[in-house]
Amino acid sequence: MVAIAMPKPDRSVMDRREEIVAALQAIVPGEGVISDDTEMRPYETDALTAYRQMPLIVVLPETVDQVSRVLRYCHENGVKVVPRGAGTSLSGGALPLADGVLMSMMKFNRVLDIDFPNRAVVVQPGVTNLGITRAVEHEGFYYAPDPSSQIACSIGGNIAENSGGVHSLKYGLTTNNVLGLEMVLITGEVIRLGGKHLDSEGYDLLGLMTGSEGLLAVVTEVTVRILQKPETARALLVGFPSSEDGGRCVAEIIAKGIIPGGLEMMDKPAIHAAEAFVNAGYPLDVEALLIVELDGPEAEVDYLIERVESIARENNASDLRISTSEEERMTFWAGRKAAFPAVGRISPDYLCMDGTIPRKELPKVLARMRELSEKHGLGVANVFHAGDGNLHPLILYDANKPGELEAAEAFGADILRLCVEVGGVLTGEHGVGIEKRDLMTDMFTEDDLKQQQRVKCAFDEKHLLNPGKVFPVLHRCAELGRMHVHKGKLPFPDIPRF
Repeated sequence: MVAIAMPKPDRSVMDRREEIVAALQAIVPGEGVISDDTEMRPYETDALTAYRQMPLIVVLPETVDQVSRVLRYCHENGVKVVPRGAGTSLSGGALPLADGVLMSMMKFNRVLDIDFPNRAVVVQPGVTNLGITRAVEHEGFYYAPDPSSQIACSIGGNIAENSGGVHSLKYGLTTNNVLGLEMVLITGEVIRLGGKHLDSEGYDLLGLMTGSEGLLAVVTEVTVRILQKPETARALLVGFPSSEDGGRCVAEIIAKGIIPGGLEMMDKPAIHAAEAFVNAGYPLDVEALLIVELDGPEAEVDYLIERVESIARENNASDLRISTSEEERMTFWAGRKAAFPAVGRISPDYLCMDGTIPRKELPKVLARMRELSEKHGLGVANVFHAGDGNLHPLILYDANKPGELEAAEAFGADILRLCVEVGGVLTGEHGVGIEKRDLMTDMFTEDDLKQQQRVKCAFDEKHLLNPGKVFPVLHRCAELGRMHVHKGKLPFPDIPRF
């Protein structure tokens, strides 16, 4: 475990722990409040397990009214709140605070409404991503975003991080598939955004909430769009003698106007780990492997497969297989879906990074990543959503060896800086959390970050919701609201001021 700078715990709040526990137990009776250290231990970290912190208290509300009353109490008494879903965050987004209440939303686990005519499903935030598809697949529908953790991750957490998945290239991220939200502000106010209708009037607050990492409100209900399963889906498994060849093939497929349902890439270490784990039949004599899924009407799929096969061979493909059955297509995907746990078998520990780059920069970035691997003396396995340039390098290290965790963090920071350098961004779908927080100044100016914090202030002026995440430097809302007077002149003097 390593230390990371977080807001200094408020001793006055910690001294009132028993009082706060009693107040929360009055709101959420029975087993809804956890204050015993042993029972709180499972909540001390999320999937970024290098960082741990015991919460002050854990509360598990079951109703919107309880969420509202808990948040109102915390607002009135200056108590911080960290919302948590399934705890699968890879950026430390749900890391607790020593002086904060951890609010687990996993008792909100019901599917509330399935509306096939409007192709919409209303669920509570604790329903798993895969649970939505399971609820509608009997009628030939599914929920498109499919992160690797879909069997466990909650839809509320997907909203917080704007999660993607292997099919996001064609069907979009969470933000493209969410129609409405019910959420509770830190003041306890319950508000609704959007709904089953196609679009909403006014500002796009729904888009603002999706990816807000628990800093603006607590989501209590989600309306998502469901899609009808395509008539046909087939996949190509394509091996290349180098990652650069694979990268060029990806860029050319998109440049030719072909948008696959999924377009994933793995390098040699990831290929070998996945094959040993699931026996998917991956070729072991290649440096890079592409999985290209094409879906739609059968005639269209057959035509696109021919085009992709031609593009792959022009880019030096050394191994190429085309699925001939649904079972074989699912086998192709099995290794990719299991890549993260598979890598866990070849390394005691690993850090899963998440940066996004322009597709054309793939060959350059992969080459530079190998140089960084040598510089830091650590291995790396690459598994990523190649179609949209969302990289997931897995940095291999052993936390029991002195200095290796620090080296892994430095390696990861260099990878993310490289993403920004080539015109990309720090995160694609895992969020900023604490993992990338201190790199935000590599991508944004101070003015950029202050403007983002002004949005935070509009929702949570006391900075009580999930503080210490996303922003490397916190500013008081009053400070951000100060008016700049230059040479005795106010900006925009024609605007009425009250």
